[in-house]
Order: sequence, then C-alpha cells, then structure tokens
Amino acid sequence: MAEQQASPDEVVLGQEAGGAARVITLNRPRQLNGISDRLVYLLAQFLENWEKDDNAKLVIFKGAGRAFSAGGDLKMFYEGRSDDSCLEVVYRMYWLCYHIHTYKKTTVALVNGLVMGGGAAMVAPLKFAVVTEKTIFATPEASVGLHTDCSFSYIHSRLPGYLGEYLALTGARLNAKEMISAGLATHFVSSEKLEELEKRLLNLDSGDESTVRAVIEEFSTDVQPDEDSVLNKLSTINKCFSAETVEDIIKAFESEASTGENQWIAPVLKGLRRSSPTALKITLRSIREGRKQSLPECLTKEFRLTMNILRSVVNGDVYEGIRALSIDKDNAPKWNPATLEEVKNEDIDRVFQPFSPEQELQVPSDDSNRWSGKYENTVYAKASQ
Repeated sequence: MAEQQASPDEVVLGQEAGGAARVITLNRPRQLNGISDRLVYLLAQFLENWEKDDNAKLVIFKGAGRAFSAGGDLKMFYEGRSDDSCLEVVYRMYWLCYHIHTYKKTTVALVNGLVMGGGAAMVAPLKFAVVTEKTIFATPEASVGLHTDCSFSYIHSRLPGYLGEYLALTGARLNAKEMISAGLATHFVSSEKLEELEKRLLNLDSGDESTVRAVIEEFSTDVQPDEDSVLNKLSTINKCFSAETVEDIIKAFESEASTGENQWIAPVLKGLRRSSPTALKITLRSIREGRKQSLPECLTKEFRLTMNILRSVVNGDVYEGIRALSIDKDNAPKWNPATLEEVKNEDIDRVFQPFSPEQELQVPSDDSNRWSGKYENTVYAKASQ
C-alpha cells in the first residue's frame, strides 16, 4: 500500500491500496487523534481528491492507537483564548462536516476505541460505521462549557425520541451495541477481526454498497443493548427530556430518580448539574432548532455558536471548563453564572445571532460548487493575511 504523505509522522495519512480503496488514518495517537487545523486541512484535501478520482470507489476511515478520535483539541482552544487563532480549525471542520455527510463515494469507518464529539462527526454520517467491544461514544461538550457541535444538532435531533437531548445534555456514553441500536453505527465486529476485515475491503475492486455490506456482514455479529442499557429506558428519557426547558428537564429527571427502579439516574443527574448552565441552555436550544433545520442550516448555526462561545461573547465558561478538565485538572469549574436560573434569555439570544453574510460558514449550495467556500477564500483568511 503506497502512502501519499511524505512523512509517517503526518497527522493524517492518506493511502491507496492500488485498487478501488483509499484509507484515511487519523495519526495523532498520543493526543487520541484530537482534531487540529492541520488534521482537518489534510483530511479535506484527501476527500476532495478522491471524490474527483474515478478510480477511487471506497474510502475507509480509521484512527491510529487506542482512539478513533476524542474530538477537538481542548488545549488548542485554551491556548487561543485571547484571539481568533482557532477560527480556522472551526471553520474548516464545520465546512468538512458538510462534505462528510454528503460524500459521493462509499465510506466505511473502522472504530476501535474512543469516538467523541467532532471525531464522532466523522463516523455517524458514513454509509457504514463498524464498531467493536472497545468503542465508546459521547458528545460531552456541555460539560466543558461548549455545545454539541460538528453537525450533532442535526444528528442528535434525528435520533429516536428525545435520546439526542439526553446524550447532548448529560454527555452520557454509549457502547458499540447501543450505538448500533440508536443508529449511530451500522455493524459490530470483534476487535480481533478488524484487521482481517480491512484487508478484505482493501482487496475489493468496487465501491458497490451491497458488495461492501456483504463483506462487512461476513465479519459482523448481530447485537442488542444489554438489559440495563439506557436504550431500554427510553420511555423515561422521553418523558423527562421532552420538557421545554433545562430546568424542567432536571425537575422531571429528579422526580423519576425517586422511584425504586431508577437508580441509574442519580449519577447522570450529578454530571448534568456539574455542567455549565449557559452551555446546557445553548445546547438544548440548538438541538431543538435542529429538529426543524436542514444540515446546512444546522452547521451554519453551530459555527456561529462556537465562534461566539470561543470569543466569550456572553461568558468565558468554555475556558473555565477546559481549565478545570485539562489544564489544572481540579474538576471544579466555577461557571458564570453559576445557576440555570441566573442565565439570561437575552444572552442566549445573542449567541444565536446571525453573522453578516460574508462571515457565515460558506456551505456549498449545490453540486456545481460543491468544494467551494474553503477557508482560504473567506473574509477570515483575507483578514489574517
């Protein structure tokens, strides 16, 4: 297999199998394949080139080391807190999310390990997402003062019932069986069989979906969520997380926690109460809006939210959350404001306020300009030159 990158230390490796298959390897194992501007830039280049290459018919995504991708590089955001230095990676990632969702070639993710936040945005939209007993999924952004982003206001709002609100607000983790049951992955394959599956896929001279599916199914096992899985508690989740406000959701959840069979709720509630009140309100509104929005509308909105949060338009909760989790590691963030009741509706409205047209995410409007709108051609890039 020929590597197209000059250095095996590059953050993304693009490989050609000599036939129809191409392989993307996220290659920052020490950082759990955290998303950086360089990683997103290279990933977009490979995907554009391969989509335009008639010989490329199948694209496989995987991660080096023990994670597929743990999402955005939090320390990178923290170090860029005094300026717009993270604007480029945010813009590139959201723009890329659109192309991953709408990619023209058959795609397969091989997910063996952590897959969180922006990393999961490279998995959930793919035609085939293969997970193993080592796979753990979460979207924990609200716990660090951010919001559920990278197209997840679109993905989560389309999950069964109010599971999306539950996952976004609590940051709860799902295992592989639960991912499949929820529709966030397609096949379960034992980790010891993953390498052999990849070899078989690389030997295919086709990107035909039924052919690819047949190969994956040779290695896959039918699975169901365990008896104590949260997916067997959807009636309770729907009852609580359909409430209109975060305060009402927590009240309903507390009420359910008092019944005998709901001991599972207490630790989830504890995590929910530890999250940024502002981030929880932004996240709930974003998911609720996402139920009625198209993919481009969700991404455009999420770009605004992320930039306004990183610019501390309302508060600096995201930097306090990252400090507590990743810098000082005291796990004791001091949110501002500290309670849900103190969060002002006008502040939440401000974070959702549209930008001027030239400052919005430039999502392509149709296939004729499919790969336009790149960061290099935006007002942001021109201003930084």
